[in-house]
Amino acid sequence: MQTFENFKIHKSLLQDGVVSDSLAGLLSPLGKVITDTNEYSVFPGFCDVHVHFRQPGFSYKETIRTGTLAAAHGGYTAVCTMPNLNPVPDCAENMKVQTDIIRRDALINVYPYASITVSQNGTELSDMEALKETAVAFSDDGKGIQTEELMEKAMIKAKSLGKIIVAHCEDNSLLKGGYIHDGKYAREHSHRGICSESEWRQIKRDSEIAKRTGCAYHVCHISTKESVEIIRQAKKEGVNITCETAPHYLVLDENSLREDGKFKMNPPLRSAEDRLALIEGIKDGTVDMIATDHAPHSKEEKSKGLEKSAFGIVGLETAFPVLYTELVLKGIITLDRLIELMAINPRKRFGIPFGNDITVWKLGEQFTVNPDRFLSMGKATPFEGMLLNGKCCLTVCGGKTVYNNFIIQEA
Repeated sequence: MQTFENFKIHKSLLQDGVVSDSLAGLLSPLGKVITDTNEYSVFPGFCDVHVHFRQPGFSYKETIRTGTLAAAHGGYTAVCTMPNLNPVPDCAENMKVQTDIIRRDALINVYPYASITVSQNGTELSDMEALKETAVAFSDDGKGIQTEELMEKAMIKAKSLGKIIVAHCEDNSLLKGGYIHDGKYAREHSHRGICSESEWRQIKRDSEIAKRTGCAYHVCHISTKESVEIIRQAKKEGVNITCETAPHYLVLDENSLREDGKFKMNPPLRSAEDRLALIEGIKDGTVDMIATDHAPHSKEEKSKGLEKSAFGIVGLETAFPVLYTELVLKGIITLDRLIELMAINPRKRFGIPFGNDITVWKLGEQFTVNPDRFLSMGKATPFEGMLLNGKCCLTVCGGKTVYNNFIIQEA
């Protein structure tokens, strides 16, 4: 980190070890008008490759406008939106519905996924050829591809198009109506559990297909120790595979569960052993990036307890403070590693430009998580009431300020 005025600049933003003219141009005027003399940390804009902005089709949960505002509040300047929408982006015409809204309303860079299958039905491939120019990658997130034959067809086609297959791995035959982890909490509280094998079995299958086809393959939101080990071994074998996990899987586990819908997500919070395996994965490079799986729902949809609430929590506005507080300040990983996981690696894997994007943080400021202050329409978070470190003060995307919470001197 190099200090420029009262800004500590992350090394990834320096040019030949010094502050670039463009960055200096952004920060110099600001340094002259902020009221306090605290030292601020400047990072590249974060990039989240797994968010649900719900529009078109479900704008009562979130919109492109509110989702990107929440992202900017959390320091993000690029996100990839999942295709569980209406209409599903499975052809050029349906994709245009979403991209028109993005061009009109997005405050930051939004890169949409196209679906792997028509209507995410898991039986017929989408019009991948027609979607290759607008889709950042292909995913049926929210649904696992159930047959090996279809996944192999998808990977062969994606490989020919130079695109990544991004997989929500879930074997439906093993779910048995579960909705939290099949572990101690489920047994003690008479809940139906989701077994770990429902996740890792498909990862094992898909990694073998990726090895055969040479397709670039990325695994969504891994949550189990077996998933970490399968991906670790696949990388050793030269498979073109990457993966993400989410903040809640690194910080919480089944011991954190409460009888409240804000603790319900898919995959579920797993065991303490799984959480520790994921931490080892981010430390040794097996886990390439951290994504939030930001999944807003209405208050009503999240107010029905663990069994009947909708799956999904919000995360864009708490991700960095949670990870900085629980992993960096506790000495588990370095700040540089966290920036790699949140900003650098996602862009490299998905070919997303860095651009003139920064986010500025006051790392020493503490706050208590209060969902009422979220800019997202979604309010369900398991981190509610947690005392965290790190306040986002500024987010700049493409040289344009998209979020500003600095205290400015009176004129």
